[in-house]
Parts: sequence; structure tokens; C-alpha cells
Amino acid sequence: MSKRIVVDPITRIEGHLRIEVIVDDNNVITDAFSSSTLWRGLETIIKGRDPRDAGFIAGRICGVCTYSHYKAGITAVENALGIEIPYNAKLVRTLMNLALFFHDHIVHFYTLHGLDWCDIISALSADPMKAAKLAFEYTDTPIAAGEDELKVVQKRVKDFAGKGSLGPFANGYWGHKTYQLSPEQNLIVLSHYLKLLEIQREAAKMMAIFGAKQPHPQSLTVGGVTSIMDILDPSRLAEYKFKYETVADFVHRAYYPDLIMAGMEYSKEPSVLTGCNLKNFLSFQEMQVGHNEYLLNSGYILNGDLSSPHEVNLDLIAEEVTNSWYKYEGVEPTAALHPYDGQTNPNYTGMEDGTSIGLNGKEEKTKLLKTDSKYSWIKSPRYDGKPMEVGPLASIVVGLAKKNAKIQETAEAFLKRTGLSTEHLFSTLGRTAARGLEAKVLAENGLRAFDELVKNLKTDTTTCAPYVIDEKKDYKGYYIGNVPRGMLSHWVRISEGKVANYQAVVPSTWNAGPRDSKGQKGPYEMSLIGTKIANLTQPLEIIRHIHSFDPCIACAVHIMDTKGNELGEYKVDPAFARF
Repeated sequence: MSKRIVVDPITRIEGHLRIEVIVDDNNVITDAFSSSTLWRGLETIIKGRDPRDAGFIAGRICGVCTYSHYKAGITAVENALGIEIPYNAKLVRTLMNLALFFHDHIVHFYTLHGLDWCDIISALSADPMKAAKLAFEYTDTPIAAGEDELKVVQKRVKDFAGKGSLGPFANGYWGHKTYQLSPEQNLIVLSHYLKLLEIQREAAKMMAIFGAKQPHPQSLTVGGVTSIMDILDPSRLAEYKFKYETVADFVHRAYYPDLIMAGMEYSKEPSVLTGCNLKNFLSFQEMQVGHNEYLLNSGYILNGDLSSPHEVNLDLIAEEVTNSWYKYEGVEPTAALHPYDGQTNPNYTGMEDGTSIGLNGKEEKTKLLKTDSKYSWIKSPRYDGKPMEVGPLASIVVGLAKKNAKIQETAEAFLKRTGLSTEHLFSTLGRTAARGLEAKVLAENGLRAFDELVKNLKTDTTTCAPYVIDEKKDYKGYYIGNVPRGMLSHWVRISEGKVANYQAVVPSTWNAGPRDSKGQKGPYEMSLIGTKIANLTQPLEIIRHIHSFDPCIACAVHIMDTKGNELGEYKVDPAFARF
């Protein structure tokens, strides 16, 4: 007899996410449902505003992806007005973007996702001397992995646990049968987990050098950037480069070696070699390091076919709300609208009574999603009517399909070192690895933008372009590019000098959206189908699959009313919280 498992909330993510799955008598997932249970966002608040404010408001969509939405909002308006910003401004935006990518990727692997791979309790029984020697198997120059350092880390966590509380490590599924690292390997990862707390500060400071602060930098403006004094100050440039090299060093000597270790040890673990049943991938160019030269490619592939990459047609992007808590007006309920014409009208239809497996392994009463109708505050984006996965895995496989030499070299070296194949990339293990591979490509090549900036400043110090907004004209424009979690686009219409419509189609909307009018599931839901759960009261396999996408649910949902009025009160009763 089938059973239902509810994981709500999914923790160690940004935002509010609920996952419901149905399992058969063998504990294999036969169906899955992804739902955002919080209604928020800022698109409609931007309506009626001066378009120059759009980026500053959009940056508040999320405190994690703050720069991504800030840059997108500014760039969309620039595109609408036909502004070509100075080359210096483009390069400075790249340098700020690199800081964000580094920060997001390393924090995701250790703070958010690492505990899905690393058994903290196991690390407490490790032999530090043996672990220190083992670290050299994955890199010639390990960081934070000396015997003395590992002893300090182990004692620090042991003392913490001895007080009766594991703090951030509490309520984990420690000892779960799908953990594959040895105690010594777990200790290495634990040490890097703690070292990250130091390194992520440096990544944040990188952003602040040209952005004034982090989160919510404020140096971008329609037409360019305002941090001219920092750009022209050799000491500030040198400070950025030093911090860049510090963070890149951590990527090379900790993050990447840990990925190699995980790749080798988990290469036979069935639960992580699944998680990619939808093999449609969509990505867009990002990280400008020269005139018309980018580190990441645009394109899409279908059904995992790397031999036939396709070019992106922006007219084929649309969003449905068939199974989302919204309604479209003036069109069919199942219509798919292009973002320029997008609507965000709430239509919450509630939940229903039912039962699911409780922490004691028995059925218990709970509120369930109405999975035969509307069940999420996230829309369902589609490209040419097809669901697509976006994110670092899409970035890497599109790069491979496009024969991007830097991505090819990095990915092939990783696969050779771990004994994995290209096909293994289409999995939760591969998705996790892809984020690290993207970070490594950026760490090895990002300073090209810095060098190009220094070179260009010798003959050109322009950082902002002039422009005029004609209130008698209508404009429309967009930003589309890749951010840490995947392809992001912002779309704006301007009329009478004000924003007439604004829509953001964000990575977690592409990945976490519910099924569409054709019954096509999104990437989150598809990733879970076919996974066998070892222990229904400890669904680590579900957590691991979902975490591999690095969900940012605050970005994916919406709120309305330009005057800040409350449009309605909606209460969602979550099931019991699980780690």
C-alpha cells in the first residue's frame, strides 16, 4: 500500500519549501510534489515607480541573491532604454558577480549541503593523524587539514557535544546508511566547514569593495556604476585582488579536493546516482572578461544530448499557473504567458485533511496539498512548452555541449580523477559536483576581468553613460543571464516614465515549480521519482536531492499591491518540521 511522506519545512535553504512524496511498498518514490508555502516577492511593488528605482527594489527580493536581482533590475531598464554602459562598468559588475558566485557556492557546499554528505558524529571518532595523511590523497597542498588543526577541530566539536547540544548539527540523520565517508574523511570536511566561516567573510568583503556593502550593495545605477573612487584607487584594486586570491585558494585546496573525495566515495551509492530524471538544461552567458567574451555559455540541451546544443530564443519563455495559487485574467486558465505580459494575481485554494508517516513511522493526521489542483506559490516556467533545469549543472553541461575549453578541461579532469563518467553528471552527485566545477572555472579565470579593467583604466575612466527617459515613449527591456542558482531573467515595460509591468523569472521558479497543464513535472519533482528511501522517518535521500539544487524560495514567489495594502490573509498549516 502506498504511503505519503511530508517534509516541511525543508531546512538549510533560503525560504519556505514543502515536499510531499508517495512511496510504494518498497519505499520507492512513485510521485512527488514541490510547494512553496509562503507568499511574497516585489514585482508588483515596482509597478508605478521610476524605472531607475527598479533595481534597488528588486535587490530586496532576497538577501542571499541580492546582487543578482539588483543587477538584473538595473540591466533590464538599461536594455529598455537602449543604454550601452561603459566597458569599465561591465567589468566592475563582473568582479562583483564573482564575489557573489564564490560566496554562494562555498557556503552552499559546506553550510547548507555538506551535512547531507558528511556525518559529523562519525568525525568525532576519527584519527587526526590518519586524516591529515589522507588529505594529501586529494590535493598536494591541503588547507586546514594538518594533524594539529584537525585535533583542535575535533576537540572543539566534542566539547560542544559534551554539553548536551550539537547546536547547528542537532537533529541530523547521523549514522544513516547512505553516508559513505570514513571518520577521517568526515573530519576533513568538518574542518573545512569551520574554515569556511572565515573565508566567506572575505568573499563578502570582495563584494563590498566595489558595492559599498554586502548584502544589498548599492553602487550600480542605470547607466553604469558609481564606485569610481574605489575603481581609481590602486589600494582598493589590490585589496580586491588579495581577497579574490584568498577565496580562490580555498576553492582549489579545500572545496575542489572535497568534491573529489565525495565523488570517489559516493560513486557506488545508488541514492546519489539518481536525482536527474529530467535531462533538459537551460543556461545563459555570464561573467564578461573581455569584449564579447564570457566564461559561461548560452544554450540549452534536450534529453541529455550533449551532441546537439540549441540556441536560446527569448520569445519561447513563458509561465503557467495551472497548479499554482494564482489566476490569469483575460486568458484561458491554462495559458502560458510571456514575462512581458505576465500576471501575478493570488488565488489561494487551501489544503486538505489527510495522513502521512510520522516520526514514529506510523500514519498520523496532517494537512496535505491538494495535488490534483493548485498547490504552490511558485509558477511553472516553460521553454517552448518544456520544463527545464537551470543552475550550475546546466551551466556545465551546456558548456560541454558548446565545447567551452575551460569547462571541458575542468570537468574532464574531475571525472578522470574520480572515475566517474559524463553520464554520472546527470545525478544528485553530479549536480553537487557541477557547482564546485563552476566555482573552479571562475577561480581560475575570473581575474581576467580584473586585469582587463586595470588595462582599460589607463586610457578610459568612464563608468556611467548618459541617457534620457522620454515620458511620451513606451519602452520594454530585459535582463537575462546566469546567477549562482541558474538562469535569471527580469522583464520590464515602461510607459509615461513609470514602470507599467515587471516580472522576474528566477532559477528556483524553473526548478521548484509545480506540474503544468500537460502534467509535466518540474526538476525538483522529477528528481525524486524512483528514489528508494532507506528509512521513512529519516528521509535523507529527499533532503539530499533537493539541497543539490540550492533552493532559494524567497526569489521564486510573489507578493502584490503597490501601496503596501494587505490583499488577504492566508494560513498554511505545515506538517511537523524535519531536519
